[in-house]
Amino acid sequence: MILGRASLCPIFLYLLWCREMLVPFRRKHVPYGERNSVAELREWFTSEVGINTLGSSAAVVDGILPDLFGYHLALYGDYVNKELVETSRISHRIVIATELAQKTDATLVCDQAALPVFENTIDVLVLPHTLEFSDEPHHVLREAERVVIGEGHILIITFNPWSLFGLWCALLRWRDEVPWRGKFISQNRVKDWLKLLGFDIESATKVGYRPPLQRTSINRKLQFLENLGAFCWPFFGNVSVIVAKKRVTAITPLKASWETRRRMVAGGVVEPTTRNQRNLNDRLERGFTTENDRDLY
Repeated sequence: MILGRASLCPIFLYLLWCREMLVPFRRKHVPYGERNSVAELREWFTSEVGINTLGSSAAVVDGILPDLFGYHLALYGDYVNKELVETSRISHRIVIATELAQKTDATLVCDQAALPVFENTIDVLVLPHTLEFSDEPHHVLREAERVVIGEGHILIITFNPWSLFGLWCALLRWRDEVPWRGKFISQNRVKDWLKLLGFDIESATKVGYRPPLQRTSINRKLQFLENLGAFCWPFFGNVSVIVAKKRVTAITPLKASWETRRRMVAGGVVEPTTRNQRNLNDRLERGFTTENDRDLY
């Protein structure tokens, strides 16, 4: 009986997905080149699934940011509201956007692979879903490594391809909608890129285990999957949160030793130095040489 109920779970999820597929596609078609990922993703985060996803991510970020200190914090990517970093104790915060949008909190707009920030300037850099919607995500990480100071932190939020979100991404990519048209990157790959850039991984967490269904009643019924998934299959969380620290190799200066050590010659006698030999010659000229001086030199 228990086995029979467990086998109905995949069938139930498949039927829910079919119901989502049968929803009429009322959105006006827009050419891919004219689409604005920032505006669309910000709009998606106001939907039922987006609010739940952002809430799960914010719960993890709120527990991390208060422990990261510094003078400057940068939100690299205008895909979410700046309220995501409100719990940080760093007073100076900037929002760096990669695309122009009508409703934005951006302080400046720039190219993804060319940040207009001096190197070794930012103490905490937050990348909320920036890598998924970048043509060259490794270049974005390289720029992030350049602007972060030594012993500074980088916080990366990405969608997990090995999750229900990844399944929806593979099945609904033909719709060309956000976030399903993004390039989801696995947590292990991001960690490998960070290690190559000289970062130490401090924590890696996955959250969110409900399917992305735009039904409030169904989402309430599937609320139990959050606790069950975190305990039974934590690897398949919809969202990945990584915290890494920029590693700096410490160089310890050695104090120069100007005094040379006196070497031992044959017979266990200390080799005379230049100054001692000069002192002996002076004593010999003055006639103050003793037997002890002769024994020493």
